[in-house]
Amino acid sequence: MSPGRRDESGIPHARRTLAELPGRKPIEEQWDGANEAKAEKLRRNNLERRARACGLRLRHSDYGYALIDPARDGVEGRKNMTLDDVESRLDKS
Repeated sequence: MSPGRRDESGIPHARRTLAELPGRKPIEEQWDGANEAKAEKLRRNNLERRARACGLRLRHSDYGYALIDPARDGVEGRKNMTLDDVESRLDKS
């Protein structure tokens, strides 16, 4: 008599793999968006490190990005910057 497998104890259940979840796009269509999101995240992290090196902080809100100085004031009084604006501002520093 052979010992039972671990998955045979407990409540029995069926194992099936779904090609895709109902109501969702196929995985191949989701990869492009994931790649773009990852690239934006890496760029944002890089800009955040550069801002910290200049003594600033990068903050994000519903309006956009803002560079905050140590006195907790917005640099140039702007709170609606894009990542391109932040990058050009950090290049000036």
